[in-house]
Amino acid sequence: MSPDNLDGVDSKITYQNSDRRALDALYRISALAGKENNPLVSLGNILDEVMAVFGASSASICMLNADSDQLLIEVEKGLSKQSKGFELPVGVGITGWVAMYGEPFLSGDVANEEKYFCIDERIKSEMAAPLTEGERVVGALNVDSMALQAFDEDDLRLLVLMAKEASRVLGNMWMVQQLRRKADQLQTLVLVGQDMAGTRKVDGVLESITREALLLLNCRLSAFFLYDADNDYLRLQSLQNEQGLVPYEENLKPADSILGTALRGHRQVQTRDLLRTEEHHFVSLIRQENLHSMLVTPVVYEDEPIGLLSLYVDRKHRFNDDERLIVRALADLGAIAVQNARLYGRVFSTEESMRKSERLTTLGTLAAEIAHEVRNPLMVVRLLFDSLEFDQDSDESKNKDISIIREKLNHLDQIAGRILDFGKSRESFRRNYSLPEILKDASLLVRLKLEQSQVNLSVNQANPNITVFVDKGQIQQALLNLILNALGAMPKGGSLEIESFINSDNRAEVLVSDTGTGIPEDLRAQIFDSFLTARTDGTGLGLTISKRILRSHDGDLELVKSDESGTVFKLTLPVC
Repeated sequence: MSPDNLDGVDSKITYQNSDRRALDALYRISALAGKENNPLVSLGNILDEVMAVFGASSASICMLNADSDQLLIEVEKGLSKQSKGFELPVGVGITGWVAMYGEPFLSGDVANEEKYFCIDERIKSEMAAPLTEGERVVGALNVDSMALQAFDEDDLRLLVLMAKEASRVLGNMWMVQQLRRKADQLQTLVLVGQDMAGTRKVDGVLESITREALLLLNCRLSAFFLYDADNDYLRLQSLQNEQGLVPYEENLKPADSILGTALRGHRQVQTRDLLRTEEHHFVSLIRQENLHSMLVTPVVYEDEPIGLLSLYVDRKHRFNDDERLIVRALADLGAIAVQNARLYGRVFSTEESMRKSERLTTLGTLAAEIAHEVRNPLMVVRLLFDSLEFDQDSDESKNKDISIIREKLNHLDQIAGRILDFGKSRESFRRNYSLPEILKDASLLVRLKLEQSQVNLSVNQANPNITVFVDKGQIQQALLNLILNALGAMPKGGSLEIESFINSDNRAEVLVSDTGTGIPEDLRAQIFDSFLTARTDGTGLGLTISKRILRSHDGDLELVKSDESGTVFKLTLPVC
């Protein structure tokens, strides 16, 4: 066989060996899809194949980082330690050029290559091929050698084939991983929806939303701002991190924050660098927690804004479409759950009001029957009392007691008549009275009860000439209700002070202060509701009736303070 023929055979054998090398390498890379579910592990196995095929000294796979728009070395073999976590701008170096233009590149001598960017001084030659996802370049497969002219054009063509097969394998693995993640997210959303649907209180719903959003997107902080449409401001209602609820207060106007853009436009808003944004919420918290990126999602029910769900991460991050969609779905579920909780609250309130109305109706009927039955014997008592002959020369205190008994008999008759004549005006019973005299008479009525309760009463009159136009019996009734409540709060004795004066609004003001145990905190906001009482012997009507009496006189009754040191009520009345 001639030398020419021998050359032909050697070329054919070399071509066949090269082709077989490519097929074997591609097969092994393709087989990785069924062996490993972790993309990072698969990337390392791909590099092992690449280095074995080309006899390379080092290799790396760089992927585009969506948050920084730079190439990040995800996996490397054989590179120096300084390459760990290295990020390369797109377009810089051979790898950056390949990622920018989507074309392979080969350099037999990197020292004379202007595109080369040195991260390892031992490298002499390099080639790279693009990694793609569909039509989009997502990274680059890079192979290096410490020898000059270590690779040729056939090697580059084979690297392109291996990069394409690696892209296909990784694409399938990422798709499967993404589908699994979506399935987990959807399952979580279903469970969250069921959990929130059974939550009766708005606060509980908001805590569920922030907790699940934190877990779904692996965020640093999750916050819910409730929108007050009447006052046009946002109030932080729930803030959570991985440890649970975070105690923090924040109120702001929508116009003062980027949050307002999401609220007004009913659209999601995100920022990648909070530290460089003139943001006016969580100012100290953003710096303290080193928060970088934020996604704000409006929570809307039938075009009415309920609030905002805001998520924060401690890195520069661009929230992708899938992340925004999952948060949007969570916000929609939250909107329905909040509305359901509010409707449940209204229904419960309506039912409670109906029950109170039924009790009041029954009480009114019973009161009318009692008043009718009491009025006749009361009339007999009055007649007999008036027929008695009292010694006018008896001591002054006895005469005062007789006067008070006669007055209270008249008052009882008025009360019975008022019940029977419910709805008629009480204006005819009002006269000009001295407020200090009313207070003095009220204190006389309870002097025996004060002695039995071991309570010291002091009445301080800053102005002895205060005159008010009132129904004296009703005002005394309101005062007596407050005094008896105070005595009930001081079972072991104490001090009771009644003080009257003219305030800055030129109205008569009476402060009733005791040193009792105070009103339970959970009842303070409702103390003027009917039938609300913390005492086993109480009816829950005393404060309700007292407030109604004061308001019917164009005045008011208010709780000034109540704690473990005592309670202070304030009565106000117009002066003559």
